[in-house]
Amino acid sequence: MQDDASLSPVQSPLFGAKVGPAIAHGYFTREGGVSEGIYRGLNVGLGSNDDRERVSENRARVARWFHAEPRRLATVHQVHSPDAVVVDGSYDGSRPDADALVTATPGIVLGVLSADCGPVLFADPEAGVIGAAHAGWKGTLDGILESTIEAMISIGAHRERIIACLGPSISRQHYEVGAEFVDRFLAADDSYASFFSPSGRNGHAMFDLPGLTTRRLAEAGVAAENLDICTYANEERFFSYRRTTHRREPDYGRQISAICIREV
Repeated sequence: MQDDASLSPVQSPLFGAKVGPAIAHGYFTREGGVSEGIYRGLNVGLGSNDDRERVSENRARVARWFHAEPRRLATVHQVHSPDAVVVDGSYDGSRPDADALVTATPGIVLGVLSADCGPVLFADPEAGVIGAAHAGWKGTLDGILESTIEAMISIGAHRERIIACLGPSISRQHYEVGAEFVDRFLAADDSYASFFSPSGRNGHAMFDLPGLTTRRLAEAGVAAENLDICTYANEERFFSYRRTTHRREPDYGRQISAICIREV
């Protein structure tokens, strides 16, 4: 099976230097898909109101990029939880309520969807264990990153060898939040005040989700990279829930970030 050459995912320099050819990964953009209108491009969101056949074709194209059958693309029904699921060769295409997947099985493509939240890919190349997490503000605060790491360790990874990369997500410049949001974070840890800065509106602040994500990864003891790409500011390349909300559009697409252990 040939990969899909029409797709041009963003690559992690850290993974490129540390992982090697046995593990493939990509932070996919809107480029190369068949969806139209507000979903234009590679919309993989089964929860969107896009045409189901087009979404299925887009997901199949992602799988083919990894030289995998579409049924081997594993995703979850993302619920902003701290829950990570281990999948293996028995994966049946179901989408459990969770926000991360890990595996040590070659040929399974782990994918997480996003449209401003942070997609984080993980790998311990020596153990042959990978992970993918959907890290929005709630999941990050509640421990999705740490849960993913622990799930990887449970199937053979070693914390000191795990590397992680945060893909395209919304930047502080475009993420305005209210006072109750700030209070929730400060109640958890008053040092989180550093992730908020004044906005142009009274009672509001600008929130640095990527900064929180990379700090939590560092505190969890893994080497981490932030690609520093803003989904809100890059309309041609990425879907953005917040941009759609500001425009009062009826719906939005989702991009996918994925990782796979290559089959020999």
